[in-house]
Amino acid sequence: MNLKRYLPILQWAPGYSRGDATSDLIAAAIVTVMLIPQSLAYALLAGLPAQVGLYASILPLVAYAVFGTSRTLSVGPVAVVSLMTAAALAPLAELGSTEYIAGAVLIAVMSGLMLTVMGILKLGFLANFLSHPVISGFISASGLVIAASQLKHLLGVQASGHNLLDIGTSLLDAFGDINTPTLLVGAGTLLFLCWARHGLKPLLVKLGLTLRLADILTKTAPILAVLITTLLAWYFRLDQQGVRLVGEIPSGLPSFTLPSLDTALWSQLAVSALLISVVGFVESVSVGQTLAAKRRQRIDPDQELIGLGTANLSAGFSGGMPVTGGFSRSVVNFDAGAETPAAGAYAAVGIALATLFLTPAIAWLPQATLAATIIVAVVTLVDLPALLRTFRYSRTDFGAMLATIVLTLVHSVEAGIIAGVGLSIGLFLYRTSRPHCAVLGRVPGTEHFRNILRHDVEVCPKVTFLRVDESLYFANARFLEETVIELVARELELKDLVLVCPAVNLIDASALESLEAMNERLSDAGVRLHLSEVKGPVMDRLKGTELLERMGGQVFLSTYQAWRTLTGHHSAMAPSER
Repeated sequence: MNLKRYLPILQWAPGYSRGDATSDLIAAAIVTVMLIPQSLAYALLAGLPAQVGLYASILPLVAYAVFGTSRTLSVGPVAVVSLMTAAALAPLAELGSTEYIAGAVLIAVMSGLMLTVMGILKLGFLANFLSHPVISGFISASGLVIAASQLKHLLGVQASGHNLLDIGTSLLDAFGDINTPTLLVGAGTLLFLCWARHGLKPLLVKLGLTLRLADILTKTAPILAVLITTLLAWYFRLDQQGVRLVGEIPSGLPSFTLPSLDTALWSQLAVSALLISVVGFVESVSVGQTLAAKRRQRIDPDQELIGLGTANLSAGFSGGMPVTGGFSRSVVNFDAGAETPAAGAYAAVGIALATLFLTPAIAWLPQATLAATIIVAVVTLVDLPALLRTFRYSRTDFGAMLATIVLTLVHSVEAGIIAGVGLSIGLFLYRTSRPHCAVLGRVPGTEHFRNILRHDVEVCPKVTFLRVDESLYFANARFLEETVIELVARELELKDLVLVCPAVNLIDASALESLEAMNERLSDAGVRLHLSEVKGPVMDRLKGTELLERMGGQVFLSTYQAWRTLTGHHSAMAPSER
């Protein structure tokens, strides 16, 4: 067994230099500052105590540094996974209860087990079943639900719900209970963070900072908001004015935690854990590949499954919540100059120190500040123009995307992603079950053949060339058979039918039987079946089958060769025709 395949740390650690360490330490310091408020915010989004987010940002970072392949990906709690965790646990336990926390730990462990096993079995390709329009629609809808769910913290009211309808109704009912100090803190933080996204960087550059440093400081603006609002809450004792604070957080490192062994609970959370695993993996790989491409590096999707799997196992066994690669902090990690995954391990040390020494100060942090941080972060996930782009290009993909968005908004995140995946697969099967087939003719004076409906071409009434633009499998075998029989019934002079197969990458057993039946029916009608441009792997599987033994025609290397043989054009082409 190749240890470097399963332990990517062995690929970069032997050549680790002092320069790498310096770059990683600088990046880690910046990411740690950013990760502390994010960890707290996403724990609260998931309905968990704030310290659970901190616990999920220690050991998982170390595990990923050992098993992950991305040099700059930063793992930890993220918005979409936190929302999915809350949606999975809400029907099973009271928010923030011991049972609720145990459920989050179990989801992290189950997700870790699923991802690790998928990685060992090299099942990274399964993520391809989530089409880009479905993922885009799901993330956009989730971003809207997340933003809406945080309005209660901005307004200082009690509200609940895990879809837009329930949240909206709950907020309307509680509208008269708005707490003014909470609204001032939340709205002020929100306005500052929105301004910082566009106005802080130019201001820092004008003050003499470099573009890179100004960009990094702009992305860490939330920590400034945290510091200011925490000081205000402490100085003015805002908790006495109805402002909800994070509250007391146990100081100290996380202890070893065993997941629940209740088989009924495992069964109830299995689907949710699988969806969280797949969605988290897709998000993480997308970020990792994007950043790796900028440095001409590559990541291994199958090993990424193991990296994220061990990170989630580490989160679960240390009392944390499900984790995956986060976009914003990974970009900050990249821009800050991280050279190796060791930057994540150094950031874990920073978070560990925060849990040891900063928890008394964090207790004074207003929840409205964290809510504003989440809202500003998830707004970037919403890509409504993608709806219009997808609608213009593909109505079927738009249908799957719209169904995902609507169900996520009005029902639940699980229903949205399941519907999107189901529709994507169903629409794919429908499209490929009715493949495009074109009758071809020869472009005069050339060896090229084109669709007779689109081009002015030469045809022969006794020979028909039918191009099949899809692999042949159980879903479309009958359709092709009916198409051919209809064609033969229409062309009364037909003696030879050539199936042109440049787009056929597979012929499964069902399609083979259909071709054999087609050959017999054509033979009874006095028509010979031929094949042309059959790809090598497909031809390898056809060799030795009854189809080739009983086929009345031939297998031609090219369509032009078939044309010359079957139409009697044996003379060499003139120079002008070459």
